[in-house]
Amino acid sequence: MDEGLTKIRHARSRKDFPFLKLEDDEYVEFSFKRSRLCLMAIFGGVATGLVVILLAFLLVLLGQKTLDEMGRNFMYVILTCLIVAAMLMGLVALIVYRGNRLFITNKRAIQMVMKSPLATSVNMIDLQSIEDASFHQSGLMQKVFRYGTFRLSTIGDETTYTFPYSDISPSELKAVSKLITESKLKKED
Repeated sequence: MDEGLTKIRHARSRKDFPFLKLEDDEYVEFSFKRSRLCLMAIFGGVATGLVVILLAFLLVLLGQKTLDEMGRNFMYVILTCLIVAAMLMGLVALIVYRGNRLFITNKRAIQMVMKSPLATSVNMIDLQSIEDASFHQSGLMQKVFRYGTFRLSTIGDETTYTFPYSDISPSELKAVSKLITESKLKKED
């Protein structure tokens, strides 16, 4: 690739992804996130939780005709706490969703894994060390909603990097495999 174009792509990648520690001539080829289905599940879970909380609150209030003002105020405090808790759980789930990313650069794969806001890890592997890139779907739900597990297997120590709940298209998988092959050919030169 032309050196000027490489510098432009590197500058653009540094601007778009300032949190990545890119080498001088490295740039991001692909950026993968979890499937949008995960995002819909988060919003659906929060909405369902809020509806259940409000219905339970209404049932308790309707069943208590002799509740005085202090009792009603106590119920409002409980309702407010439950709503805030549901919203906070949704916010934490959204942060975790956004914290799980996979970047394929022209030199390496960078996987950012977040299990909770306090439990994160970053895994990096040179493209030359990758033996196989594959996408696996199992079950009807994964087929219908077009998501699955993206896997990168390494040469030698048989380490496998998985990126579950991804919706990588066949053309993207083919492009990543081509990038890995080109990286290995450059190593041989």
